Amino acid sequence: MAMGRTGLRPVSIVVMVCLLAAHGCGGDDGLGTRYPVSGTVNYKGQPLPSGNISFIPDKADGRGANGRIEAGSFSLTTLTEGDGAMPGTYKVTVVSKDSAAVPVSKFGGAPSQQQAFKQNKSAKSLVPAKYGSVTTSELKAEVKAESKKFTFDLTD
Repeated sequence: MAMGRTGLRPVSIVVMVCLLAAHGCGGDDGLGTRYPVSGTVNYKGQPLPSGNISFIPDKADGRGANGRIEAGSFSLTTLTEGDGAMPGTYKVTVVSKDSAAVPVSKFGGAPSQQQAFKQNKSAKSLVPAKYGSVTTSELKAEVKAESKKFTFDLTD
């Protein structure tokens, strides 16, 4: 009898480990597998100081991903921070505004939404406007079922 309990314990441990591994890797969000996507964005040969990058899927039923650009580097997020992007082809947009134009409320705290909207609208773009629109940006990317690094070199 003692042998039967000992035999069950390792099996129970293996089953628990498998269940935990399946839960951690697959997730239960229903989106499908995403792959790490990161890279760099340069403008006129220099790393873009800050901005946002978006991967907009070519297919209507696709799922987009985006990321924050800091010192030229970015990492994409689809649902949870840094989870990457789903396989597919994408149009890529980049938006970067002068951070010196970030508004401060008259009380010294964070700006109101209205103040932020007005200031953002009038903030100077650090890259040509064509990169900010899916219809005019010529940037494209293909994400495959593997980790991928991209380099985007923006010009005038």
